[in-house]
Formats: sequence, structure tokens, C-alpha cells
Amino acid sequence: MPPRGKFSGRRGSARGRGGKFGRGGAKRSFGGAEKFHNTRLEDAEESGSESSGEASSDLKVDSEGSISDVEETPATTQPYMALMQSLERDSVSSAAPTTKRRKIDHPSPKQEVPPAANDENGEVSDDEERDVDHVEEPEEDPSNDVELENDNDDDDDDDDDIPDAEDPFETHFVNPDSNEYNIRLKGVTSNVHQTKQVEKNGWRMFRSIPGQTPDQTTQPPATVPGPSGLKLKHRLIETSNKLCPSFDRLEQVLYPITFSYQDLLFCGRNATNAGNLRRMTCLHAINHVFKTRDRVIKNNAKLAKEGETTDFEPRDQGFTRPKVLMILPTREAAVKVVNAICAVCEPDQQENRKRFDESYIDREVKFSADKPADFRDLFEGNDDDMFRIGIKFTRKTIKYFAQFYNSDILLASPLGLRMAIGSEGDKKKMDYDFLSSIEVVIVDHADALLNQNWEHVEYIFEHLNRQPRDAHGCDFSRVREWYLDNQAENFRQTIVLSAFNTPELSELHRCSKNWAGRVRVQPEYNGMIQELGLVKAKQTFSRFEAPSIADEPDARFTYFTSAIVPSLIKLAGRKGSSADAGGTLIFIPSYLDFVRVRNYFSTADAVESLSFGAISEYADVREASRARSHFLSGRHKVLLYTERSHHFRRYVIAGVRRVIMYGLPDNPIFYREIVGGFLAKSEQDMLLEPGRGSVRVVFSKYDVLKLERVVGSKRVGKMIRERGDTFDFI
Repeated sequence: MPPRGKFSGRRGSARGRGGKFGRGGAKRSFGGAEKFHNTRLEDAEESGSESSGEASSDLKVDSEGSISDVEETPATTQPYMALMQSLERDSVSSAAPTTKRRKIDHPSPKQEVPPAANDENGEVSDDEERDVDHVEEPEEDPSNDVELENDNDDDDDDDDDIPDAEDPFETHFVNPDSNEYNIRLKGVTSNVHQTKQVEKNGWRMFRSIPGQTPDQTTQPPATVPGPSGLKLKHRLIETSNKLCPSFDRLEQVLYPITFSYQDLLFCGRNATNAGNLRRMTCLHAINHVFKTRDRVIKNNAKLAKEGETTDFEPRDQGFTRPKVLMILPTREAAVKVVNAICAVCEPDQQENRKRFDESYIDREVKFSADKPADFRDLFEGNDDDMFRIGIKFTRKTIKYFAQFYNSDILLASPLGLRMAIGSEGDKKKMDYDFLSSIEVVIVDHADALLNQNWEHVEYIFEHLNRQPRDAHGCDFSRVREWYLDNQAENFRQTIVLSAFNTPELSELHRCSKNWAGRVRVQPEYNGMIQELGLVKAKQTFSRFEAPSIADEPDARFTYFTSAIVPSLIKLAGRKGSSADAGGTLIFIPSYLDFVRVRNYFSTADAVESLSFGAISEYADVREASRARSHFLSGRHKVLLYTERSHHFRRYVIAGVRRVIMYGLPDNPIFYREIVGGFLAKSEQDMLLEPGRGSVRVVFSKYDVLKLERVVGSKRVGKMIRERGDTFDFI
């Protein structure tokens, strides 16, 4: 198992979300534990403060296997020989157009890097390390990819010079219909969308098309039975048919949306369908990269053939080379993506693959089979959430750890990419130009990213598709006009895959400016209250009123202290009774609310008789074990428990006889595990009489998304709108 760096580990992941860089900032701080919130990013910024630009140089592979996500830049070798070689190459290819300049300081195959470039252990020196993967590197011209040029004759691709008018790549990026595009662009600018809900294969689709085009929202996209119905590069068709000859009912819904370049928010990801979704997004990403690069190469060849007398002026490029960005939660997720990419394109060679495996793969078995499938899917393997890596494609080779400006696909965690961009406080060292020409963004396992630090994701999207500050060797005569018109975000496709929907994901989806429109796909929820197993517990849902979402936290706390706590105090007076306040678990989704409730139990005279313990995401193993032990023995009558501590640890807490949910969890599986699992364990341990457990849930109208997943889509409207404020389920 490779040793982890400063930013690794699940608890490290938890520390990214709160405080200065967490959800909601620190405006609602009520206790002392908030000081830990800034630890992770501040430490990261300190460690990278000496490096400039993209800051990718802060991680390297050393003899002990520490982690590096960038390509080592060789030292300049024999400038005279390099100059002579470049002149010789120029004389051979003098007929070709000089679109961009290529760096010539890389050693030729027969040259060796001078020993002075490395230390005695073969490691890159500190001074050189700071310059590794700088985003000042110019974009390479596709015509300079030797493998691509040499393999043209062996390629059996179909791609003739006549564009396919039905290919979404052509109609979206290359030759969009001007009338339709102008109408939709006006709709995007004025935020006018025509939205329609449709049902397909058991999934609810909410389609939104910008502009006054309501007829286009009435019908879902045509069904695609399998890969043969997609506009794929020929080199991908065979492998796609071999991997998945036909699509299942869900894939028939998602593939047409994905390959039509519409924005997609899918709210049904789970451990079962994760592999199929990953294959879909990787196939789409590679297909897009191949079509983009092949078009550039063919235009280069055409320009070289016709010479300077031609009137042919292709517009086939962006400002920089990277075209696809994949935001992932862990290194293990990156490994799964890389394996899916290799399965789809079947490269002849994989450069730096051994280094990738050493840095990203952790084969240690860390969890037993009793852990939930979704937990093992996320945290099994290398769960480090600080990484970024560039992947470069040639016709027969995949190169890992390519420098960002020479990469086609970027894989990164939110924290890793934010550190690469830099901080707003030091604009001179900031560099986000490598994100200027991103055309497809894939956010996988977005529900896991919500439990890291969602502000990092927002920060990344704020810096996508900005006009670059430097040219980076760009040939502006070949840049597509909509890039020059600062309309790149209107062409960018964003794909978000999550287990459930949240206000953060909805906001990200709603703010889409893609002229092709957006689609949200989610299931019809039966309600998690139907899946509690053999446990029969009375479940009471109590609604409180809040004048606005800004006042909702205060209204929730007031309702809790005035309506919930008095009943606990009353139970606490029943000494020796089986119905006393002992065994009360209070589940609190937000850490800021947790601090507020913890401080209340610590200082308020009204709850002096209620002894309590607490487990948050910041509690270490010993602290959590002690709190669980005291709760089971009855020394603590109340246990405060946060959602993120359950997300990162999945504790099975014994001794629970009563569950009070200060708020509903985002993840509906947690409701089943806490209500059904904890109470069932108490019944099995003879600590609770069957059917005597109870659940009290506090909710407001702003919890509609969470409530729908727990009580079901058919009940949620009634519970939000009815005049009554109490709803019982048995």
C-alpha cells in the first residue's frame, strides 16, 4: 500500500467541507470545533505556496512511493544539437503550415538526461520540481504527434471529408444551425426555458430547452438500442459492441441525452449501475476527443497538400488542448475510469502505466463484507481525495501524467484541481487557462463530493471556459469563432451523476448555459419508510414553519428546543422506567447545527438532567468508541450523531431505543440504516421490546427533496402543503 500524503484519508476528506471553505461558510459558527475546518486547505496552500502557476508540482513519486500527478520535465540537453535537429525537421516538413511552435528542449531517444538534473537517488531536485507541469507549457500541435502521423495509413476509420449532418458533434460544435442556435442563445441569455416532464422506461425526465421552442420538449430523444445507434468513431464501434452489445432500460434513457451534448443531472447512481454509467461517460469522452483531434489532423494534412494558395481556413480548435474534465472523489475512482477508458479504446501501449498503478492503486482489503455496498464502492481501494492527472491520447498510445497543456482528458478531485488553479489571494500565481477550452465536464459520484467540500466544485466551475490570459502557443486563426466570442460555456456539456438530488446539484444544473438544453433524470420514489425490514416503529414527522430559507436554521433550533427537548426532559424524570430518556439518538445532518445543539446541551440549565455524548466527523476512533460505550451502558442518555460521521464511518450504534432526527439525511439509505438498522439491533440485543421503538423527524418545506426520498413521491406533496403539521407512519 503506498503511503498516503498530507491530504489522504477519509477523515481528511471530511475536513474539507466546513469552515471557511465549506458549505455555507462559517457564518453560523457556534462552537470551538470550527477551527479544524480550515486545516486541510490551509496546509495545502502552505505546502504549495512556493510553486507558481498550476501548482501541480507539489506531489512527486519518490523512492518510497509517494504520489505524483504530473509529468517530469526533462532538463534541456545540448542546445546546439537540439537546434540542429529542429532545423532538420523543419526542412523535411517545410511544406506543412506552421500553426504552432513545439518545444524542442526535450531529449531525443538517444540522448540522456544529464545526471545533474536528478539527485543521487534519481529523484527530481526541489528547484526543478517546482517547475514540473507548469501551465505555461504551450499546447502541442496535433500535427506534431509522430504516432498520429505515422498511423494514418493504418487507420481504417470511416472519416471522409464529408461531415455527417446527423452527428451531434457536427450539429453542436462544428456547424450548428444558425437560426436555432440564435433562438436558444437568446433564451439562455434571458433565462427563458421551456420545460416538460416526460416518463420513459420508468424514469422521470425533466427536459428544459432554452428559447421559445416548446415543441422540442414534448418528446424525449429517440431510443437507442445499442452502440450501433450512436455516431461513434469506427475504432470505437467494435469494442463498444463487444463490451455492451445492447443497452438496458436505463442506458436507453441516458445515452441519447449524453451523446446529444445536452447537460445531464442523473439522480439514480448506485453501486449496481455505477460501472455502466462509467462506461457510458468514458465512451462519450473518448469519442469526443478522437473526433476533435482527427479533425485537426485532417485539416493539417489538407492545408499541407494545398499549400499557401488555398482559401481553406479551418476553425477546428480551442485555445488549449484539454477538452474533457472528469471530477472524481478518490484515486480509486480515477483507477476505475482509467480501466474503463482502456477497455473502450484498447490502446497498444500505455506510457507511465506502472507509475500510475503504484501511485493510485491500493490493493489492501480494508473493509469486511458487512459494510454497505455503497460504502465499499466509494472507500475501497485508495481513498485519497487529493489528486490530478493529465491523460494524452495518440492513435495507439495512452500517456499518463502528461502535462496539463498537452493532455486531452484531465482527471482530478475537487481539492486537487483547486490547488492546481491557485488562490484568488495571489492572482499572479493563479492559472486556469488549461480549463479555457473544456467542452465536456463529467462529475461522477457527486453525492460523495458533497461530503468533501462542495465549494471546491463551485470554484472550479467559476474558472471554466474563461478567456485565457496567455496565448500558450495558440494559433488564433484556427480557433472556433464561438471561443473568440466568449461563448464557450454555451457549448460546454456538463454531466453530473449522483445517487440523489440536492439543492447544490440543482443549482449547478439550473445555472447551465448550454444552448442544447438540460435534462434531469430521477426515479419515482416509493419511500425509504417502506424498506425498514422487520422493525415496526412509530414514525412521527413534524413540520415546522420558516419564513425564509435564511431563517430556517433558527426556526429549526427554536422548534427543537421548544417542542422536542421538553418531552425528553419529561422522560428523564422517570427513574428506573423502561420508557426513560436513555437510548435517545439525535441525528443531525449539518455540522454547524451539531455545534449549536452540542453547545445547548452543554450550557443550558433546562437540559442539565440529560447527560449526553457526541460523535461528529472530527471525532477520532478512540473518542467515538468511548461515546458509543457510554451510550450503551446508559451513562449517557443522549448521543448526538452527525450525517457526515455516518458517511465516513458507518458505525453500527448499539443501545438505540429512540431516534430523533433534527433533520432528514440527504442520503435516504442513512434513514434505513439508522431507523431500521439501529432499532433492529436493539431488538436483537434484547434492549428494546419489539415494536416499542420510536422515531421523531423534524422537517420544513425546504426539505422537500430529502422528504420525497424518505416518504415517497406520492406523499411528499401532501405533507408539505396540508394544514396539519404532524404525520404518523407505523
